[in-house]
Amino acid sequence: MSEGFVVSDDESGQGTSLAAWNASTRLHGLPVITADLLVPTNCRAVIIAPHPDDEVLACGGLMSQLAQLERNLLLVSVTDGTASHPGSALWPVDRLSKARPEESAEALNRLGIPAERLEWLRGGLQDGAVAAAEDQLVTFLEQHLGPADVVFATWAEDGHSDHEAVGRASAKACASTGAQFHEVPVWAWHWADPEDQRLPWDRARKLLLDPVTLAHKRNAAQAFTSQLQGDPAIGLSPVLPDAVLQRLLQPFEVVFT
Repeated sequence: MSEGFVVSDDESGQGTSLAAWNASTRLHGLPVITADLLVPTNCRAVIIAPHPDDEVLACGGLMSQLAQLERNLLLVSVTDGTASHPGSALWPVDRLSKARPEESAEALNRLGIPAERLEWLRGGLQDGAVAAAEDQLVTFLEQHLGPADVVFATWAEDGHSDHEAVGRASAKACASTGAQFHEVPVWAWHWADPEDQRLPWDRARKLLLDPVTLAHKRNAAQAFTSQLQGDPAIGLSPVLPDAVLQRLLQPFEVVFT
């Protein structure tokens, strides 16, 4: 996750509270789906993350469960997330370009993803400007996807320009390669109302995370040191404050099928 424009109806700036989501009848009523149904035997899971950390925040539990099922995984990090701390001397671009991929590597290790099951590609696009290179991203993804792949990309209406561009590009690449396509919300947990009609509830499915998987995901999220720190010298808050992490580290994940 990186700083970006977020559609928010919350005047506090903290986003929709965890308590509000916990009280959501829509969320409680979602049909449950399992990792083995999402990614059948002999299929590969492809996680397309706009920034390092989106893969864990959106579907770290799914990745952990798929590893236990011995599914092969491809992670595509579209950008290196270097725009997360604009104007910061503590976290300048050159430091972030090195640190953020290293944080993802540590997080994947904490999730228990075996190296022999994981292929990891970096797209090299500019953080905050994925939309400007959307056609380039489609071409890149088409080179690496096939009909036996099951793709999980950020939702095309997620409220962050990079997330939305990744969702659109991934949908196009899946349509041309025959890969199966699913979307996952990230920023939507911040701005959406728990009964919000803008969310595609009819396509939403809930993946339940057992206590061990959830513990691994929460531990993996702590690997993203840069996102847990702001820069007090310039009044920059962390990208992942506690309120945001609480919403993203619940005992389930939501997939738009």
